[in-house]
Amino acid sequence: MKLRSVLPALALGIATLLSGRVAKAQVGLYLNPVVTRVGISTPDFGPFAFLGDNTTSRVFGGLDFGGYWDFYHQPGFHAGVDVRDTIIHGNNADLNTFSVAARISGNPVKYGIRPYAQLAVGAGRSKAPLSIVHITKAEWGLFGGLDYPLAKHVDFRVVELGYGTVTTISSQQERANTSIPAASLFNISSGLVFRFGK
Repeated sequence: MKLRSVLPALALGIATLLSGRVAKAQVGLYLNPVVTRVGISTPDFGPFAFLGDNTTSRVFGGLDFGGYWDFYHQPGFHAGVDVRDTIIHGNNADLNTFSVAARISGNPVKYGIRPYAQLAVGAGRSKAPLSIVHITKAEWGLFGGLDYPLAKHVDFRVVELGYGTVTTISSQQERANTSIPAASLFNISSGLVFRFGK
């Protein structure tokens, strides 16, 4: 049998197996406040120092908005994707991260609370307090949280915790012999999720 005959048959078989699960897809949209501790292990100085002169950590605040799509369902878990944009500010510095995540969520546990976890990759765009220059670098993050149903289409995101890294703007842009490591990001967020679907 020729390969070009096998591939359409295989695609049709997979689509048939998944069709029942995809039909039960669930979508959630959120816009929540977020607090992030940004830290670097090596202090920086000068106009491109993202956290300010000789500072190794600072707390940023902002908004976390995006949505998830759980399209694959099994008896014990659901899987899908999450797309989000996070905009945070601190000490006149800005960080805007965009990420796409693989997401897995569990069935409701006590009081209907649903746990979830996500592994994300994306890009972060940063600007130092004393500069107008922006740079964009790769970032990754690991997130986990708990959603509690308030109504048919509204969940309360009790808490979401996250950890990730991103290379921010630094004196490396000005002094090539300077080595500043990637910044670590510790996030905490809470708010509402508007949920649609089964």
